[in-house]
Amino acid sequence: MARNQKKKNKTGVWLAIGAIVLIILLVIWLTFADLTGNTDVAAFLIKTV
Repeated sequence: MARNQKKKNKTGVWLAIGAIVLIILLVIWLTFADLTGNTDVAAFLIKTV
């Protein structure tokens, strides 16, 4: 039983780390978009395609 609890604990830690990384990437992306003045994501996607 203790082994199963350890595995769930590790999964929760990795899930939290992944969520933090995604939030950091989102903040960086939004900051870059704001600095370049291009906050319209749909227009940006159409230009690159």
